[in-house]
Amino acid sequence: MSAPPTLLLLTRPESASRAFLDALLRAGVGQVEPIISPLIDVTVTGPLPDLSGVAGLVFTSANGVRAYTALGGAPGLPAFTVGRATARAAEQAGLRACAAEGDANALVAMLALDGAPGPLVHLRGSHARGDVAKRLTDLAIPTTEAVIYDQPIRPPSEDALAALQGTRPVVAPLFSPRTATFFAALPKKAPIFVAAFSEAVALAAGGPHIVAPGIARRPDEAAMIACTADMVAQARKLEARRGRV
Repeated sequence: MSAPPTLLLLTRPESASRAFLDALLRAGVGQVEPIISPLIDVTVTGPLPDLSGVAGLVFTSANGVRAYTALGGAPGLPAFTVGRATARAAEQAGLRACAAEGDANALVAMLALDGAPGPLVHLRGSHARGDVAKRLTDLAIPTTEAVIYDQPIRPPSEDALAALQGTRPVVAPLFSPRTATFFAALPKKAPIFVAAFSEAVALAAGGPHIVAPGIARRPDEAAMIACTADMVAQARKLEARRGRV
């Protein structure tokens, strides 16, 4: 008898989880049973700051772009983004996007190398890493920041809890240390295969039920797809070995 589909626990906000699942399926990562259980919500708070005289916007998440749009942000401005997925969201919002390669460090380095003109505004959530505005300002690129959305924690769904306390392997792609920390505190009995966006995420997710923490080779979506695919393959091997016992 063939092994059942591998449980795939997706913990990002609903739209981001579904987008990542679609990307996985397009990449041929099949034989998965997705469980979408966001551990973080995104709540638009606003307000937008005064953007008159601003030379460009900085986004470290597609959530910032969506909040900007929801608050009535105008199209047309340059947008400097942390990665390509955020750049796609910015382009869909009518902004002129320029993408770095995946994390805050890459974004700061790109703007410093290109000598981006200020003033810039970093539109971010209430929880953010990288201290982007200060680092850019220290590099003589005047940058302010504005918190325009919140990221409250959500409890896991009943399906997610049942999977984590079951016997089948669970693959869990995790994208932020904050989500990983909350995930690590959840009760578990199942063998867990974490696909981590970075070493910091893998460290935050650590625990006794983590069988294999995979870390993406680069902080971008393509590398996370590859890492998740590897974790699915490892989970299926474990399931197959169990089936032979």
